[in-house]
Amino acid sequence: MRYRLLSYILGQVAVVEAVLMCLPFILSMALKENTLLAFGVTILILLALGAPFIIKKPDSLDLTAKEGFVAVALSWILLSLFGSLPFFISGSLPNFVDSLFESASGFTTTGGTVFDDVEVLPKSLLLWRSFTNWIGGMGALVFIIAIIPKSNARIIHLFKAESPGPQVGKLVSKLKFTARILYAIYIVLTLLEIILLLIGRMPLFDSVIHAFGTAGTGGFSNKNLSVGGYGSVYIDIVITIFMFLFAINFNIYYLILIGSVKQALKSEELRAFLGIAALSVTIIAAALAINSVYRSAHEILRHTFFQVGSIMSTTAYFTADFTAWPMAAQAVLFILMFIGACAGSTGGGLKVSRAVILVKAGIREIKKTISPRTVNNLKFEGKKVDNETVGGVLSYFAIYMTIFFVSVILLSVSGAGSALKLGDSVMASASCLNNVGSGFGNIGVKGSYAMFNSFAKIVLIFDMLAGRLEILPMLLLFNPRTWTKK
Repeated sequence: MRYRLLSYILGQVAVVEAVLMCLPFILSMALKENTLLAFGVTILILLALGAPFIIKKPDSLDLTAKEGFVAVALSWILLSLFGSLPFFISGSLPNFVDSLFESASGFTTTGGTVFDDVEVLPKSLLLWRSFTNWIGGMGALVFIIAIIPKSNARIIHLFKAESPGPQVGKLVSKLKFTARILYAIYIVLTLLEIILLLIGRMPLFDSVIHAFGTAGTGGFSNKNLSVGGYGSVYIDIVITIFMFLFAINFNIYYLILIGSVKQALKSEELRAFLGIAALSVTIIAAALAINSVYRSAHEILRHTFFQVGSIMSTTAYFTADFTAWPMAAQAVLFILMFIGACAGSTGGGLKVSRAVILVKAGIREIKKTISPRTVNNLKFEGKKVDNETVGGVLSYFAIYMTIFFVSVILLSVSGAGSALKLGDSVMASASCLNNVGSGFGNIGVKGSYAMFNSFAKIVLIFDMLAGRLEILPMLLLFNPRTWTKK
């Protein structure tokens, strides 16, 4: 491990976070809020710690895979730690672990909160919460790759460690141009959503907050009732559409931009994503209709489409109390939490591509058992999937489920309070590991994570970071061999 190179990357991340924090700092100054000192002190700390390490570049910027993964893991921890200071210094969250939870939840686009009432928070702090969703959606290091003057081929290890999905590749020959294309698409879609929300008479501040939350699929809102607080069919439809759009692999948009529409529509993952969404809407809508939860088919479809889009994209916005829906509807939503969004999107979960490969691998094993001599090649996106990729997906799923079960056990024995039940431990672990944020029970639409103690919150913070970074970067930090010079 080359510590000089690592400190250079972390220095860049610190300076970038300081620059990005200037947005809520300016708002705080304009509105004369009591958060001005909190943001100002944090910015100065970030600059003081980061600037000395980026004055001189290391002799070589060639990253090994191990260094790239460690740099990404430490960068996200750094972002979360210093992103928590405005909450802590301002006194909005006097418990530092609570502040860290809120910050990590924002950057990992989880969207879970310890605030029971967000409407009393200063606007600058509300903006920072949602801005962390937006920053975390595409990734701070992807942003750095996009703006650096020069980059080498081996910096793709940073890109791979921060980008979700079983396979990561470049859209164009140079990685920095790939990063710029991704961010351009991201910014354009965000601005388009803001404009459409303004057309629906949502205030400008609220439009920015919810566009940031949708784009990053984090779901932080400035309303206690989330999107449901507006009671607008138009706003519901706009946000529903964009939740689905941000849950799709951004490569699809690139293919459409270069005129390869047919190739984009042939995407197996896209078809699987839309198929799962359609099936889920059908089952939930039927359950709601049979149990007469809403008076009209219009209301049923409105809330069903919104909630399916919210859970699949792992955004966690809500327009209704889905925790009161029939058990069949809740079961479908719970399954969708694990499946999540497409690879290469801003959403969380296992990813649709992995789910498809897992199902196909299972079917292949059944066929092998029945006909051992039959050759069954596993194909995805029209191409043969090599055994290494399949093995990687299976290994990822095994580690993923191990972390999930260990988290459930740790939360269950944490003594988080007499009100804590096994279901709360299961739901909190699933919600944080999949970066969904919302859930059922005490952390549903009417609850928060405030009920968990500091130990439990630290476990959930690890889950959020592991889920956002595809597990491996976080696990490498605990391997002693990672820190050797070899």
